[in-house]
Amino acid sequence: MTNKYEIEIGGRVLEFEFGKVANLANGSVTIKVGDVVLLVTACAKDEPMDVDFLPLTIEVNEKAYAAGKLPGGFFKREARPPEEAILNARLIDRPLRPLFPNNYHNDTQVVVTVLSTDLEFPYSSLGIVGASVALMVSDIPFDDPVGACEIGYLDGELIVNPSYEQLEASDLHLTVAGTSEAIMMVEAGANFVSEELLLEALELAQENNVKLANLQKKIAEEIGKSKTTLEEPEPDYIVPATAAQNIEDMYEKGLSKSELSIQKKQLIEEMINQLSDAEDAEDITKKVKGEISSIEKDVIRRRIIESNKRPDNRKLDEIRELESEVKVLPRVHGSAIFRRGETQALGTLTLASLSEKQKLDYLSPLTEKRFMFHYNFPPYSVGETGRFFTGRREMGHGALAERAIKPVIPSEDDWPYTLRIVSDVLSSNGSTSMASVCAGTLSLMDGGVPITEPVAGIAMGLILDSSGKYAVLTDIQGLEDHLGDMDFKVAGTRSGVTALQMDIKVKGITPKIMSEALEQAKKARFEILDHMESTLSTPRDEVSEYAPKMLKIMVPVDKIGMVIGSGGSTIKGIIEEFSVTMDINDDGEVRIGGMQSEDLAGAKNRVEQIVKDVEIGDVYEGKVVKLMDFGAFVNILPGKDGLVHISEIQEERVDSVESVLEEGQELKVIVKRIDDQNRIDLSARVDDYLSGELSLEEASQSPRRSRDSNRRDSNRRDSNRRNDRNRNRKEIRRGDNTKPPSLKG
Repeated sequence: MTNKYEIEIGGRVLEFEFGKVANLANGSVTIKVGDVVLLVTACAKDEPMDVDFLPLTIEVNEKAYAAGKLPGGFFKREARPPEEAILNARLIDRPLRPLFPNNYHNDTQVVVTVLSTDLEFPYSSLGIVGASVALMVSDIPFDDPVGACEIGYLDGELIVNPSYEQLEASDLHLTVAGTSEAIMMVEAGANFVSEELLLEALELAQENNVKLANLQKKIAEEIGKSKTTLEEPEPDYIVPATAAQNIEDMYEKGLSKSELSIQKKQLIEEMINQLSDAEDAEDITKKVKGEISSIEKDVIRRRIIESNKRPDNRKLDEIRELESEVKVLPRVHGSAIFRRGETQALGTLTLASLSEKQKLDYLSPLTEKRFMFHYNFPPYSVGETGRFFTGRREMGHGALAERAIKPVIPSEDDWPYTLRIVSDVLSSNGSTSMASVCAGTLSLMDGGVPITEPVAGIAMGLILDSSGKYAVLTDIQGLEDHLGDMDFKVAGTRSGVTALQMDIKVKGITPKIMSEALEQAKKARFEILDHMESTLSTPRDEVSEYAPKMLKIMVPVDKIGMVIGSGGSTIKGIIEEFSVTMDINDDGEVRIGGMQSEDLAGAKNRVEQIVKDVEIGDVYEGKVVKLMDFGAFVNILPGKDGLVHISEIQEERVDSVESVLEEGQELKVIVKRIDDQNRIDLSARVDDYLSGELSLEEASQSPRRSRDSNRRDSNRRDSNRRNDRNRNRKEIRRGDNTKPPSLKG
């Protein structure tokens, strides 16, 4: 039996269908908007895992057939999910994870499969809704549904669930997820919007999220399975109450991250030695660590709420010590180190031609991009060993930083470069993504990229107790992020916000708290911008000497094919000869990039020669490409050959073309005639024409010798040669002692 439900959000109808497919999953739903169709399933194992976290996995499975395409690559089969799918999986995970019970540890997997897409409507917010619905109708203990929608800002109006086309022109792309009671997750990219507009957009989004959450509650009541009941373990504390005072004393000292780690480790070892024996040492160790962490959380949160004391004794709105430096690497196109407290990031810039744009194979209209931001988090940044890899976290942080900086990157017309920033986190104690934004911006300025204005980022935190009392924290460090209730990252310029990311772990975040956090973040952002500008106030006037130089020329549209050549032979030849890169647009714009100015000038000159109309009197250094009886064909420009008649090779009579010319030989020639079919007649007697001994005017007006006349001349010469040879043979047979003319000295 199938069940269907509908709801209208933002002028679009969302359809939910249950019971038709994937019925062996714990919960499943097919969700449809227009021609976008998602299948979302939720499955969980029966037995819990022996872990202290939620083993939840979100997978987004993009099918190429959904857009009527074949997968790329040799095997023509979907393999590793593209970056867009991974980022959407993170987007789904973030609002759902905090809503599971704390004592639920069963391996759980939600799979979102894109079955159809019209490439007009983004599916990211649908995935969040679909995952929530699938969990709600399942027996998995999840009973607080989440709604999600996207907000755009176009022509002064906020738009709910805009299309790709609308988002392209929008100054805001905001994704918001929330329950019927509170916002849980925010992700945004923007073009310098105000904090007031963001708050208005958040309120509009949450109105629609409440509608979606209420519909899910209705669906679960009517067709949902009974939820699995979890047993609440009885508390059995073994760590003495004196440990709380020990931790309190520890944080009064305002120690660094490494110093705190050492003292906490000593405290745990003391407790284990007091409480354990050889038989149960392993179990006691695990229990002591868990209880000490719980006590530490309570102590830190109470100190912040009651005394406004943070772990490092900073004020609530105080930023850690700032330090930055540019031009730290000699051969890199742009480089900078940015440090905030114990968090340190190295930003590096690489410039390349537009031909190096990243090609994308997403289920969206986006097919390429010229600005990339890559984030790396090596294990040594937290003093650990481990494997180097690019995981979901690295992709997510890089995408956030890219979204933050993209609005200040000059347009392709003004700055014809492909840009890549890499942030390598050197040391981590909170908000490495926002440190990466600052380091990346400084590397752009050091590299001479004419950004419109610098971008800075800051991470805000929140401590909220059960009574509703709260404290908003500026520049949270790792411990405050881990033990707090909100991670709120804001990036932007002095003109406005360019990126926003918020994850909330509790319910009850009010508009007042949001407004206060945004205002506090703005103050901190301006303070960081002041520091960055004291390091480097404006972008450098020129790019690095080691960066490629770019120039732009225009060619007639009807001559683009001449520049490209048959099968790309001409453009490839120029690229190889001058060691440059070349890009040609449909409007005739040619962009040339190279390391040396001489190479750029040479390539530019070659292109200009190719598209230049050949005129009578032009002199070229050509190359003989083919020999005929009646003359030689000489290449004067790529794709342009002319004929040097045998009579125009030199002033003296030439009996045979092969006797004076050979293929591949360089030959200086002058254009003496162009007929009505654009066939070019050349002459190697350049000096004679330039001196006036021979007249170009007469040569250009005289009729072109036809190929038939050339053949007749050639046949006549061949006949004369044969007659001479026959005459010589007759004289020799008569015994005449006179040498034949051809043999006389």
